[in-house]
Amino acid sequence: MNTNQDSVTLPILGKEYKIVCDLEEQDDLFLCAQQLDAQMRKIRDSGKINGVERIAVMVALNLAHELHQEKRQNQALRQQLDEYLSGLSNKLENVLENP
Repeated sequence: MNTNQDSVTLPILGKEYKIVCDLEEQDDLFLCAQQLDAQMRKIRDSGKINGVERIAVMVALNLAHELHQEKRQNQALRQQLDEYLSGLSNKLENVLENP
């Protein structure tokens, strides 16, 4: 095991999972595990889906959908920023060429 890595135990839906990760990533990993646990409990408590595996798949699908939406939004914002910066660059060039 790398010296800047350690194993951490994460409780998710009543079970403990031992994961090896970098020390500087432990806090984020704990937060992610807490969010995963909360989402799995929410789906389980709704009573519509039975079985840990099915609950995990539903949470994974929900997270994948959220990630896809965020990536699409990020791409659109990046394109808008590129267009804005290009426009600023053109204005600067015009000002510098025509004082």
